[in-house]
Amino acid sequence: MVPKSDRKRRWSTEANINRQERKMTEAMLRFGTLGCLLKFPGFERLVEVECGSLEAVQMITRDPLEDIEIDDLPKNAANYAPLTPLWFLERAAMVHPTRIALVHGCRSYTWLQTYDRCRRLASALCKHSIGAGSIVAVIAPNIPATYEAHFGIPMSGAVINPVNIRLNASTIAFLLGHSQSSIVIVDQEFFTLAQNSLKIMKEKSQGHFNPPLLVVVADENCDPEALRYALGQGAIEYERFLESGDPDFAWKAPQDEWQSISLGYTSGTTASPKGVVLHHRGAYLMSLSNPFVWGMDEGVVYLWTLPMFHCNGGCFTWALAALCGTNICLRQVTAKGVYLAIVKHGVTHFCAAPVVLNTIVNAPSEDTILPLPHIVHVMTAGSAPPPALLLAMSRKGFRVLHTYGLSETYGPSTICARKPEWDSLLPETQARLNARQGVRSITLERLDVINTKTGEPVPADGKTIGEIVMRGNVVMKGYLKNTKANEEAFANGWFHSEDLGVKHQDGYIEIKDRSKDIIISGGENVSSVEVENSLYFHPAVLEASVVARADEQWGESPCAFVTLKPEVNKSDEQRLAEDIMMFCKSRRPAYWVPKSVVFGPLPKTATGKIQKHVLRAKAKQLGPVKLSKL
Repeated sequence: MVPKSDRKRRWSTEANINRQERKMTEAMLRFGTLGCLLKFPGFERLVEVECGSLEAVQMITRDPLEDIEIDDLPKNAANYAPLTPLWFLERAAMVHPTRIALVHGCRSYTWLQTYDRCRRLASALCKHSIGAGSIVAVIAPNIPATYEAHFGIPMSGAVINPVNIRLNASTIAFLLGHSQSSIVIVDQEFFTLAQNSLKIMKEKSQGHFNPPLLVVVADENCDPEALRYALGQGAIEYERFLESGDPDFAWKAPQDEWQSISLGYTSGTTASPKGVVLHHRGAYLMSLSNPFVWGMDEGVVYLWTLPMFHCNGGCFTWALAALCGTNICLRQVTAKGVYLAIVKHGVTHFCAAPVVLNTIVNAPSEDTILPLPHIVHVMTAGSAPPPALLLAMSRKGFRVLHTYGLSETYGPSTICARKPEWDSLLPETQARLNARQGVRSITLERLDVINTKTGEPVPADGKTIGEIVMRGNVVMKGYLKNTKANEEAFANGWFHSEDLGVKHQDGYIEIKDRSKDIIISGGENVSSVEVENSLYFHPAVLEASVVARADEQWGESPCAFVTLKPEVNKSDEQRLAEDIMMFCKSRRPAYWVPKSVVFGPLPKTATGKIQKHVLRAKAKQLGPVKLSKL
């Protein structure tokens, strides 16, 4: 309670506030006293009032007209339940108990078996005192255990923390320590990685290290020696762990849909990745939104090319249970593996970053099976796909849907919704339209592009660049233990993506760059994405990424890092570089043309994103582009 002597009220010249004072008084009488600081919308006056709960604050600040309702009917157990995607699994097991839910190599599980295994997992976790407030980490590729963890862990009341398997031991050590994961479920191939991470944690603990329980997942497709080593180190084998659980375990749905379901860390170009906390409500909504906007039917066959550790597989982990579909697990993604799965399992849908699509398009003939036996639907996200790539995929029989989102928005939260009138356009024009990031998904309430200085929406002219911002139920709860980052991310009531883009006349947005990737050459902004799109049309270019390089004349100029197609003669790189620059000059303004071209493989994250921070460092090592003496 705040002492009366400390109570303060600061008044402005605004006079018409009697209604707010009456509401304030009523709330104080109803809810007791506790110091709160409120600012009434539309008034300059800042009032420090006394109220006893969030409900009281909401009552004070809410417009009375918003309270008008036709009835006083309350929520009850019969007409209201917190939203959670966990019920999808129970329903799938009841409706299609014998339908195949998961396929991994020669192993498969039905939906009933999957439900039983997930309940066993939840039960076994509870027996180890795992429940609400606990975090369980999963370090594994796309295997059945990773899929089961997305249900079994939250069924115990705990939060799943899917860890990127491509991270190094020191980064994983930070993640496990920051999240305080109580149990680590790890695939046998990555056991030494987890073990090394724990060693780093122990060395930094100064004698106060309480190691998490290690559960190792066996896989007959891997070297058995790795499993024997893990078991020799005291790890519990995953199947034995499940056997200790009850297949009839009476799991409980969350009492509050705001309860956390997942913790995922940003891939990170910063020293310390940020922990993105997601709730059951958002996971439920995105799990239904994705199939709806993609036109997925009940019983789809989905190939796991997108890592489940990335945004929980874009929430398709839970969506496939809602659709009673079949999950085809792919431990390692290759073009040959994708084509084989399409033919062998009748795959109808898969998600992949543009880098994976590039691999599929440029695969050697011996790794492909063409023509495709049926249309295969592909959702791509992660980075802006070049129109040339979308065109090439279309010509091979893939129907690509372009989406955009972030870890902070449960994955794909915008969609480049196709319009029937586009079908009559030239294929190149269709590809250009489909390369845009599009419009908000049905579960995202607001999407806009705003001026980075004023916060006002930019005009829908397709030219004025601003920051892409979002608002709604499929925006994260926030970053774990990171108040400063949350304040910045949610400034002025928007989630700030830090992606720069434009808004077209039809309302579709299009990314032009990350805020840190924009190139300023001679005072003019250069979109690295637009330059990359031009490079991808060059017949010799397999992959391309453009960053800023210091320039003695222009301050900065574009520097292109290029991977050439395998069949290209690489003996004369100077001639190739000049040809690429001339090609760009025929398509773009002169100041957009790369002043330097560097050939070689491009560094990528586990989800296929090109690591521009690595390329920026390489460009810095090259030094500035010298001022011409001519």
